[in-house]
Amino acid sequence: MKFLNEHLEEFFIIPLMFLMSIIIFIQVIMRYVFQSSLVWSEELARYLFIWLVYFAVSHTARREKHIRIDAAINLYPKKLRPYVEILSELIVLAFAIFIATTAVTVYHKITWSGQLSPAMRIPMQFVYAAPLIGFILTAIRQAQCILRRIKALKNHEEVAEA
Repeated sequence: MKFLNEHLEEFFIIPLMFLMSIIIFIQVIMRYVFQSSLVWSEELARYLFIWLVYFAVSHTARREKHIRIDAAINLYPKKLRPYVEILSELIVLAFAIFIATTAVTVYHKITWSGQLSPAMRIPMQFVYAAPLIGFILTAIRQAQCILRRIKALKNHEEVAEA
C-alpha cells in the first residue's frame, strides 16, 4: 500500500507519456516519410494526453507542487503562515471535490448518450472518466496534505515535502 500511495500517479503517467510520444512519432514518420497519415493516431494521442493531465494534477497535489502564490502567503506573519497554508489547501480540496462531483454528472450524461469518438469509435465515457478519476485522486491527495500539515502544526514541526 505504501508503494501505491507514493507512486500511483507515476504508474499511469509514465506509460501514458511513453505511448503518447510513440504514437505522435509514428504519425510524424507516416506523414513526412510515407506521405500518408494514420486516421486514429491524433485522436488517441489527444485522449492519452487528457488522461495524463488529470493524473498529473493529482501527482502535483501529492508532491505539494501545485500552483500557489507564495508571495501572498509570505505577507502573513510567520506564526500565521501554517494556518494560511492549511486554509489554501482546504480551498484546493473544495475545488477538487466540486470538479469531481461535476464530473460525475457529465460522465453520466455522456454514458447515457452513447457518444462515440469520431475516428476510433470508442465510447466517450472512457475519455470523460479522466476528470472524474483525476479529481477524486486529487481530493484524496489534498486530504493527505492537510492531515500532514495539521500533524506538523500540532508537533511544532516544519512540513516535510511528500
